[in-house]
Amino acid sequence: MARLSLISLDRPGLAPFPLSDRLRSQLVYFQADPDSPGLPRLGEDEYWFDRDDVARWLDDGFVSLVSPLDTDHPAEVELTEDQEELLGWLLANAVRHARVG
Repeated sequence: MARLSLISLDRPGLAPFPLSDRLRSQLVYFQADPDSPGLPRLGEDEYWFDRDDVARWLDDGFVSLVSPLDTDHPAEVELTEDQEELLGWLLANAVRHARVG
């Protein structure tokens, strides 16, 4: 079975970022808010990442997650090494639009 990767649609010549199944399932934590200005229409398995959010998460070392069961109390979850590598790849390469392939 081929390993999944995140392929930049902004920078077609950039080598894809390898994704574990677990990291693939966590991409939704890092995608931009669907109501973000300038967000293009996304296809299946496509993601848009906000550069400011990515930089803040890397700087802070955690991401805030909001449960639909308790929207008043977001949880701060420390970034894993894999998540930090992904966010670092997005930031270093100025990747905003990517798809899983």
